[in-house]
Amino acid sequence: RKHIGYGYIDAKHADAINDFYREYLNPYLNYHRPCAQADVKIDEKGRKRVSYKRYQTPLETLSLLDKPAQYLREGLSMNALKRVAAAISDTDAARRMQQAKAKLFERLRLTA
Repeated sequence: RKHIGYGYIDAKHADAINDFYREYLNPYLNYHRPCAQADVKIDEKGRKRVSYKRYQTPLETLSLLDKPAQYLREGLSMNALKRVAAAISDTDAARRMQQAKAKLFERLRLTA
């Protein structure tokens, strides 16, 4: 909802929004946008202390796990995911996603 907003959007736009998520937003988030990785430590009183010192993409986080291929769907490999990530730069992926979002909002505005 952060990128689309919290206002009402008619159901007839669901396919266009799903296409935007599938083609632009999800690849950007999974391959190009760094996310904070939480480090949870328990202090002497038993309270959880969370700090965010690592910032990396979900793909980078996955690749750091032991045997990351076991978490992938059948027929998908880490090399294939890395090729997708390397196909476009982080900045170009963000720019492409923002342009697609602007085009989507223009279409939503014109048909509202």
